[in-house]
Amino acid sequence: MHPLMNRLLYHLIAFVVVAVWGTTFVFTKLLLMAGLTAAQIFVWRFVIAYVLLLGYAVVLHWLKRRTFRLFSSNWKDELLMLGLGVTGGSLYFLAENTAMVYTTTTNTSLIVCLCPLFASLLISMFYKSERLHGIQIAGTLMAAVGVVIVVLNGHFVLHLSPVGDTLAFIACLCWALYSLLIIPANKRYDIVFTTRKVFFYGLVSMIPYFLVKPEEADMFTIAKIQTFTPSVILNLLFLGCVASMLCFLTWNWVIKKLGAVVATNYVYFNPVVTVVFAWLILSERITVYFLAGTLLILLGMFALNKGGKKGNRQLGL
Repeated sequence: MHPLMNRLLYHLIAFVVVAVWGTTFVFTKLLLMAGLTAAQIFVWRFVIAYVLLLGYAVVLHWLKRRTFRLFSSNWKDELLMLGLGVTGGSLYFLAENTAMVYTTTTNTSLIVCLCPLFASLLISMFYKSERLHGIQIAGTLMAAVGVVIVVLNGHFVLHLSPVGDTLAFIACLCWALYSLLIIPANKRYDIVFTTRKVFFYGLVSMIPYFLVKPEEADMFTIAKIQTFTPSVILNLLFLGCVASMLCFLTWNWVIKKLGAVVATNYVYFNPVVTVVFAWLILSERITVYFLAGTLLILLGMFALNKGGKKGNRQLGL
């Protein structure tokens, strides 16, 4: 395949992954309404994803004689995997979902979806070749303004909540850190192994939380099992199989191909997809603010990807 077609394919896949993640707010909301807590939803989706990936790795080992490993090459890399599990798993999801308890969904979405700005800044501090320049900086700022317009949707009043907004900002920083840490992980290990470790340590790092809140560890009690209606099971399977296993695998692969900064900027499309999905499923109205914000995001992403040749490949580290 022609190199240009390859790059277009990588960008398309990055958009599709973000599109899927944009729909998860609706599915998570339905599960919360069914009686599951944010922590329980996270554990179920990561357990499903981990079991599937572990099974896939075992099958590859037996059928294709591929090396099967449980641990990284050294303890430093194992700590790196732990960091990925916390920043891209437990702490990120707990902070994001708990933020919506203390503040509005608008505040949470706005703060979390601005993570590309922080990711670009953080990554540029460690990798000079990933720094944005000139029109790329203008592009990411333009896209960020577009996100603000889409999320606020003409209601330019934010209800400040120190606790909720702080938690949302923690989630934002977590994803920025994940984008930074995945660069060396992708360089040293294959995608399946790295993603499997993310799920594993995401689950392991939830243990302290359940020790503090043991009442939320009742996922296997009779009372809790009774809440598992067919719709709840289907929602969990979607979140575990598609939004977690397939999307995390694909996202880590796209970061390897496009570079962390360019790939992370696709998060700007997350609220756009959420609004479109709500329009299709919940019959919510599409406004002129949404169209204007989406246009700014599209123009910003075009400028970002057009402005630098380095963004379209994984960098030598």
